[in-house]
Amino acid sequence: MSTTSIDDSDILSRDVLEAAAMPMPFGRFKGTRLIDLPEPYVVWFKGQGFPAGLLGQRLALMYEIKVNGLEKLIRPLLGSE
Repeated sequence: MSTTSIDDSDILSRDVLEAAAMPMPFGRFKGTRLIDLPEPYVVWFKGQGFPAGLLGQRLALMYEIKVNGLEKLIRPLLGSE
């Protein structure tokens, strides 16, 4: 039996979408949505260590999404932002 309520899953869904839509704030891919970053770039961050704070948390989430092939599930929910 799951202890996750509908409200918790709504919050999780919103957090995932906000992370995916967040623009990269620096570097070669500045302005690129995190979901649109090339997988090798996100994997490189994993190897180097993700930045501290919200950006690092969101990049870690994008890493999991990308290496597990879940991008196709997220992209349609973002629309054409």
